[in-house]
Amino acid sequence: MSTDTDEAADTPPQPAAEEVAALRERIDDLEAQLAEADIDTDDDTNSMVIIATKGTLDMAYPPLILASTAAAFGWDVTVFTTFWGLEILHEENSKDLKMSAVGNPNMGVPNAIAAIPGMDRVTSTMMRKRIDDNEVASIEELVDTCNAMDVEMQACQMTMDLLDYEEDEFYDGVTAGVGAATALEEMADADIQLLV
Repeated sequence: MSTDTDEAADTPPQPAAEEVAALRERIDDLEAQLAEADIDTDDDTNSMVIIATKGTLDMAYPPLILASTAAAFGWDVTVFTTFWGLEILHEENSKDLKMSAVGNPNMGVPNAIAAIPGMDRVTSTMMRKRIDDNEVASIEELVDTCNAMDVEMQACQMTMDLLDYEEDEFYDGVTAGVGAATALEEMADADIQLLV
């Protein structure tokens, strides 16, 4: 047996020039499609923006719990507070948030009784007791947790002006004076947007 036949048997058949040209053209087409898709494959971090508009005791918890939980999963989280939602991040006011039983079917208090003067204080005290008895984190503790987890907490500039609040009245780490346009830009880019 000759060495020429051994070499021929070991060498795989080469594709025709037309096949190579067709493959190159197909690769070029796929690369162009990928470039047009503008897919960011480097950043697979989820993001969430929460707009907090309510400042009652019962409504302060949802944005802070959702924000800290998402941040614990490694998400980029922003909480934009506006109108009464600013009370959540106001260092002094957040320690004495109230809630009302009027129109709240979960409180089990008829509206005629819930509307009696002083009932808001009673229902707020009842809720605070329940929070303490169940060892639920306080608003201050949740804000601290969000800070520690790099949640971006923002206070609306227009509402600050409306309520005459100053930047130093908010918890450390709060970005004060953020405009609605900035919040909308962040919402447009976020994977999840929530209005609380």
